[in-house]
Amino acid sequence: MSANRRSKTRDLIARLIAGQICLHAGMAGMRMAAPLLALKQGYSALSLGVLLSLFALTQVFLALPAGRYTDRVGVKRPVAWAVLAAVLGTAVALVFAEFWALCVAALCTGGATGAASIALQRHAGRAAQDATELKVVFSWLAIGPAFSNFLGPFVAGLLIDHAGVWLGGVKGDVTGFRAAFLLMAVLPLWSWWWVRHTQELPTHEVDEGPRRVWDLLREPMLRRLLLVNWFLSSCWDVHTFVVPVISHERGYDASTIGTLLGVFAVSAALVRMALPLVASHLREHVVITGSMLLTAALFAVYPLMPTPLTMGLCSVLLGLVLGSVQPMIMSTLHQITPAHRHGEALALRLMSLNGSSVVMPLLFGTLGAAVGVSVVFWLVGAVVGGGAQLAWRLRPAYKSDANPG
Repeated sequence: MSANRRSKTRDLIARLIAGQICLHAGMAGMRMAAPLLALKQGYSALSLGVLLSLFALTQVFLALPAGRYTDRVGVKRPVAWAVLAAVLGTAVALVFAEFWALCVAALCTGGATGAASIALQRHAGRAAQDATELKVVFSWLAIGPAFSNFLGPFVAGLLIDHAGVWLGGVKGDVTGFRAAFLLMAVLPLWSWWWVRHTQELPTHEVDEGPRRVWDLLREPMLRRLLLVNWFLSSCWDVHTFVVPVISHERGYDASTIGTLLGVFAVSAALVRMALPLVASHLREHVVITGSMLLTAALFAVYPLMPTPLTMGLCSVLLGLVLGSVQPMIMSTLHQITPAHRHGEALALRLMSLNGSSVVMPLLFGTLGAAVGVSVVFWLVGAVVGGGAQLAWRLRPAYKSDANPG
């Protein structure tokens, strides 16, 4: 790659990362703050599961239309619509601060983040020239959600604990929550500032008649990849769900909970920063298989950790393990799907993840209420460990380092 092209690629990825961080941080902060407010208002673990599931519900229905829309028009228009939806949805929670308003915010911010991620990931993947560059590009791009998963919860936790005191109230009052919601509404506006000057790439025009999603799903490699990705995504969901509940039961404050979620995100970001340095030496199926086995082991011991410090250590290790997975998944997906259907394939991935994210928090809440939230960790760990054999069978995807798109 020439020095000039490397510079342009770095600039493009930097702007995409910044735009993704701002939009995703708003959703991540809402995903931490909204359940805490619901718990403060006396809602049960089952209600908490319903609320968390709504962050994924809109994405299930919007993903495929958003993917096809992105294949047609590029990156900027989908991001603009996503920013508008995120701001309006969060504003509802800011004004009303009731459970129904939190549900509206969850629907809007979740759907907006999903649609924007399809557009940003498709654009980044099409800018790559070969399989090694795909791993590098998606390693850098994956830093955005990892960092925003720290930024959003951490800053929201600080505002929840302290903004009320600054304004004459008490720690953790509704004023603190409203301050957090205000920041979560402003952050998405910066996404558009970063993305607005992105140069659109040429579209691939292929006359193949009506597009049917089943044509993609007939490919066994894609089905296997989606299932593996679903297993691993469930690990992120269970961590987001169980850690606040366990911490709340043990009497930890919002800043501590935000920090536990934040160090997980920071470690995920750090491992993704290291991946580009060794991308040419990595095989996707090896990284994914190892991550699934290590995650199963960490899930077995996490609920047994007695203090915030030991829980934080587990969060760091989980972040390192799970943080390495997404670039490998995205690199494989772009290699096994046609270039003119990358947006659609990304949408299928998002639908499978968020379909599970709608159902799984409800299941987590039901199991947590019935047998305790620690059991949720152990069950998901067992499933992920058992699914590692599927990840090992992703090997046939690696045929060459040829141009993927």
